[in-house]
Amino acid sequence: MNLQAPALRRLDEMVRIAGGVFTMGSDRHYAEERPAHRVRVDSFWIDRHAVTNREFAAFVEATGHVTWAEKPADPAMYPGADPALLLPSSIVLVPPAGAVDRSNIYNWWQYLAGADWRHPRGPGSTLSGLEDHPVVHVAYEDALAYATWVGKQLPSEAEWEYAAKGGSDETVFPWGDELAPGGRHMANTWQGEFPWENLKLDGYEFTAPVGSFPANGFGLYDMIGNVWEWTTDWYRDHAGVAKSCCTRDNPRGGERADSIDPADVAGIPRRVTKGGSHACAPSYCQRYRPAARMAQPVDTSTSHIGFRCIVREDSAG
Repeated sequence: MNLQAPALRRLDEMVRIAGGVFTMGSDRHYAEERPAHRVRVDSFWIDRHAVTNREFAAFVEATGHVTWAEKPADPAMYPGADPALLLPSSIVLVPPAGAVDRSNIYNWWQYLAGADWRHPRGPGSTLSGLEDHPVVHVAYEDALAYATWVGKQLPSEAEWEYAAKGGSDETVFPWGDELAPGGRHMANTWQGEFPWENLKLDGYEFTAPVGSFPANGFGLYDMIGNVWEWTTDWYRDHAGVAKSCCTRDNPRGGERADSIDPADVAGIPRRVTKGGSHACAPSYCQRYRPAARMAQPVDTSTSHIGFRCIVREDSAG
């Protein structure tokens, strides 16, 4: 078994993002994005696209890594849990046959035993034909293990958002203010009434091969839609960031303890994920924007969360 990382981090296959100042967050959309505030980030390199099944498979073959979804849960972490929920499992989007109560997410999200990165739609599914799709069903520690092996890091929320904007700081999307300008779909999102009617006008029901849609102004693919992506930041509301005349330098999120949802009896901390996914729809969840964010428990993997890596310039060697 080869436990060594690749000899080169292949910066030539990444995009260098020159440091700069931008407006992080938004005052125009969801509450957790407010207030918009000025942030400065240092230069870094970032993957052109999310890590693919092909790339993640090479990591697993070299290291023997077993993902969270492939291991039974520790009963001590989840007191009183149904033993059936402690089996190796992950969360899969299973569209219902018709309209459902959208206040109950369990009408379309199912916790399936046997779902993992090799079986993205659940038991019986495979990666055949999905080699160049983004890897999914990876928990935070799985993404971090890959990044460490390949000699890279995971981005902060600020780094990710700056890169996603592609140099466009005044528009809703990297390409402008319309989701589909002139009817052209610029990202893999949901068309139709979520979660039961997927019109697939963009050509895809679930994930799409990386690079299927136009790159942003920095030459990065799928920063919007396709899959949410992990960042290193512990989740906190932007409301905790005071508006002031000062620009914040290289912010790194909140504190671990503060990231825990008070309603979570297991007390699992949460990281920020960014970018939205193929399951984001104008009729339900308009989080396919650089400013959008979601709090994700670090122990939880799903069929619509992946990741990409960065190399900070001070560690590029």
